[in-house]
Amino acid sequence: MNKTIAEADAFCETLKASDRSRRSDDAQLFVIPPFTVLHRVAEHLKETDVIVGAQNAHWKDAGAWTGEVSVPQVRDCGAALVEIGHSERRTYFNETDETVALKTAAVVRHGLTALVCIGDTREEYDAGRTEEALERQVLAAISEVDWASGAKVILAYEPVWSIGEGGTPAEPDFADAQHKRIKALTADKLGASLSVVYGGSVNPGNCVDLALCEHIDGLFIGRSAWNADGYLGIVADVTAALG
Repeated sequence: MNKTIAEADAFCETLKASDRSRRSDDAQLFVIPPFTVLHRVAEHLKETDVIVGAQNAHWKDAGAWTGEVSVPQVRDCGAALVEIGHSERRTYFNETDETVALKTAAVVRHGLTALVCIGDTREEYDAGRTEEALERQVLAAISEVDWASGAKVILAYEPVWSIGEGGTPAEPDFADAQHKRIKALTADKLGASLSVVYGGSVNPGNCVDLALCEHIDGLFIGRSAWNADGYLGIVADVTAALG
């Protein structure tokens, strides 16, 4: 819940002025603005290679769901991707594994990419139940998808204990091990592994170590990317390390 229209305009202008907004072999940039500026950001960035996504969408295409926004509506605004199941949605807005599954299927049905967030809570981590929690969430998220339709699903591992203000970044080795398990699980169920990106207090100090991990396919940056220069700085550091 960040960025006014003017702030979003300024962010986009900084992105457009950077050659990083043109896709290279090293990085595919994406941004996920709030609904209030989704169309405006998509218009700003349509001449770039930056993917624009929505932060949420309902599983129904239309109807009596006051306050909700459907996948056709976010697609109409220019979104190519929809974030589903962020831990804040799960914690504060009663998002469940079942609704995540329905939303993921709806996003795929309309030809957009579903970026599905999964993550263990502090209690699950402390109890040694990280693997159990991730398996439950992954299997639920992919359960309703029509995989015969060229489905585009990316998983984002975001430990709940690592995100937000005061979050503790996961150690790269730990994060990499979870990504390896997630990819093996999806390969076992689907015949091919899904891409998995890491999110959870990604910052200039840890971005390179995380990006260099064998099983981490990309980074999902939060508050360190609220400032466009900070975002671009991380992209520059990571692509230089990968190059």
